[in-house]
Amino acid sequence: MSILIEIVQGIGAIALTFITIYMWVVIITALLSFVNPDPFNPIVQFLYRITNPAYALVKRYIRTNFNGLDLAPLIIIVVLQIIIVFLGALLRAL
Repeated sequence: MSILIEIVQGIGAIALTFITIYMWVVIITALLSFVNPDPFNPIVQFLYRITNPAYALVKRYIRTNFNGLDLAPLIIIVVLQIIIVFLGALLRAL
């Protein structure tokens, strides 16, 4: 039984790492929107490609544009932080 708990904790730690990395990608993409980067840059295209589905999901249910400022990245970061705290507490409880 102990080995199963360690496996679950290891998978949970990997999931937490991926969630944290995705949160930083959202932050970087939000900061890039202030400087208008070259849309043909492959790195910029990759960042937009992996964040646009999350933005579209948030924008489908919540109005995020307030006076020209898009709050979708902020909402995504808050949700990801909630998931990190919940998942971390759940893994520590095992």
